[in-house]
Amino acid sequence: MARSTARKRALNTLYEADEKGQEILSLLAERIDHPGAQTPLPEYAIEIIRGVEEHRRTIDSALNQFSQLWKVRRMAVVDRNILRIATWEIKYNPEVPSKVAIDEALSLAKTLSDAESPSFIHGVLSAIDDHKDEIEEIVIPVAEPESPEQEHAEQAPSDPDVRDGADDEGERDEHNSAPVAELKSEEDRVSDDGAGIDSEAGEQAETSADSTDVAIEERSDTEE
Repeated sequence: MARSTARKRALNTLYEADEKGQEILSLLAERIDHPGAQTPLPEYAIEIIRGVEEHRRTIDSALNQFSQLWKVRRMAVVDRNILRIATWEIKYNPEVPSKVAIDEALSLAKTLSDAESPSFIHGVLSAIDDHKDEIEEIVIPVAEPESPEQEHAEQAPSDPDVRDGADDEGERDEHNSAPVAELKSEEDRVSDDGAGIDSEAGEQAETSADSTDVAIEERSDTEE
């Protein structure tokens, strides 16, 4: 009876975390620290919850594989968590016979789920029991922390594109300096040409003035 109660308490916590979308271990810590009006969680309930969370990827993969009707995400919330508890007991708890785990799951389903759930749950768990040794563990790889040398190397500006960009800037400066020099030479040439034009204009003005003076002197001689 003690383990039956523990399974029910474990199911309540898993169901609540699933409904809220909360991390299972986070909610478990809350229930351990603040049980509220309920009695503290039984040790076996805590073991179930932690075991389901630790192996949840493998458990859900097995349920998806052996369920003939629904994938885990489409199952009723209470059904998938009953299945998770029983699958954990069948696969990971050698102290509990598979038949006991299945019977306890059916008892919870008859009490808490709809009329069709017990037969569905029984079929899935029977298939899992038949193939439990074939279920492969899904391991989540843990990223190793980077060493200070790796972090420094990542921060160093070693990107060849950056270097190429700097070289391109230098090349652009060199290319841009040439047109400036040419432009200045062009301006100097225009300035010199302008000076020449002014000089020629001055000479023409002087020649015109001399011609005018000669013409005036000629008219004066004629009048005399």
